[in-house]
Amino acid sequence: MGILNLNSNSMLNAEQPDTPETAVNSDTVTAESTQDLPSPEPSPTSSDDPLMTLKLKPRIIEAISKVFDPEIPVNLYELGLIYDIRINADAVVKVQMTLTAPNCPAAQILPSQVTTAVKEVPDVTDATVEVVWEPPWDQTKMSDAAKLQLGLL
Repeated sequence: MGILNLNSNSMLNAEQPDTPETAVNSDTVTAESTQDLPSPEPSPTSSDDPLMTLKLKPRIIEAISKVFDPEIPVNLYELGLIYDIRINADAVVKVQMTLTAPNCPAAQILPSQVTTAVKEVPDVTDATVEVVWEPPWDQTKMSDAAKLQLGLL
């Protein structure tokens, strides 16, 4: 593979590296060195299906909105506990959610309730829920409706 070498004389040279160590230095740019740059937005996984997402995501959100934290009179979606909903072409759904705290008393029941609610959505073939702790949940993740309902606005 050739390397694009921009030297101090602004000359453009194509070189062949002798070793991997010489492939990257302050004057060279390689394809490998630019692949590690973060993209501006996370790209969907290859298994995400945009059409299936358009069709099912609103219904999935509606179903999840019927699941409430037993200690807080607000649904999980409005609380901001649902971080991501991924849907592939086979209508298999993966939900990433968090809890208000790692020691949440409802930690065992809420993910299974979300799984059940999503699986009951027509056309969904299967669903899994992954509980994640990053980023940690805080009140800023709540919708304005949830904040209003809890008297925080």
